[in-house]
Amino acid sequence: MLEIIHFAWGMSSLGDFIVAMSEKGVVALEFSSHRAAMEDALRARFPAAELVQSQTDLADVLDRVVQAVERPGYDPGLPIDLRGTTYEVNVWTMLQSIPVGETTSYGALAAQLGTQDARDVTKAIASNPIAVLVPCHRVIKKDGSISGYRWGVRRKRTLLEREQ
Repeated sequence: MLEIIHFAWGMSSLGDFIVAMSEKGVVALEFSSHRAAMEDALRARFPAAELVQSQTDLADVLDRVVQAVERPGYDPGLPIDLRGTTYEVNVWTMLQSIPVGETTSYGALAAQLGTQDARDVTKAIASNPIAVLVPCHRVIKKDGSISGYRWGVRRKRTLLEREQ
């Protein structure tokens, strides 16, 4: 049976975003103003699925995502369907346990996973397809500085400032 993934576009103070939902939950939440390119990327990421634009059907989901972006600590109550390697899912699950207003380092996450090499953690974090709800923005360098962010350092800085 062909999987159906519904998607819709929203707007927040951090810019346009796309949210995609499987029958189990959010599979993607990404900031982008390049709609055609982002939709193509979704099709490439889920080649065996039928992607259906569902702006009206996902209106409530869009509202909840906007609230999560704008109001740190707000729980949108959306199920998440994490899809990646076992290692990536483990890292993304760990990210979800970082409390609002707190940060950790790439090295600290690597140590929790039983390795001293933070490069694998960094790669998994960079692959996170679910912005804000899987809070990879809460991971910073061990010296406290802000490093890269898949959706731009400006957005990461803004999210961290809001959480303080």
